Amino acid sequence: MLEHIDPSDIQDLEGARLTIVHLLNLVEEMVSENRALREENQRLCEEINRLKGEQGKPRVKASKKPSTTSASDHSSEQARRRRKKRTRRPKVKRIQIDREHKLELDCTQLPEDAEFKGYVPVVVQDVRLTTDNVRFLK
Repeated sequence: MLEHIDPSDIQDLEGARLTIVHLLNLVEEMVSENRALREENQRLCEEINRLKGEQGKPRVKASKKPSTTSASDHSSEQARRRRKKRTRRPKVKRIQIDREHKLELDCTQLPEDAEFKGYVPVVVQDVRLTTDNVRFLK
């Protein structure tokens, strides 16, 4: 496998090219041999762990890629990242109205061409605290 390369034998450009090709072939052989040795070492380590009673490396099958024929089945990554706008339902329908108060306006403060276009309902929630004092006679 290893051959002796004498640098003094390289005299011209063609000789340098042949030497470089020879060196690249040697590097390729060493890389493939290294890969095979690493795989064998991994198998042997797994076998030792199995014989010791330890769990080995789990064998996970590669997932199959889905067919790309129907792109409409899957959402794009941008669509998944986009936040959906929340719609809030009004609570005014569920609030019990205790009393209604009509606001009066002094018509003298309004301009001459002002027209009445109806009322705008506005609900204001407030908390009322009242006392509940009881005297018991025994």
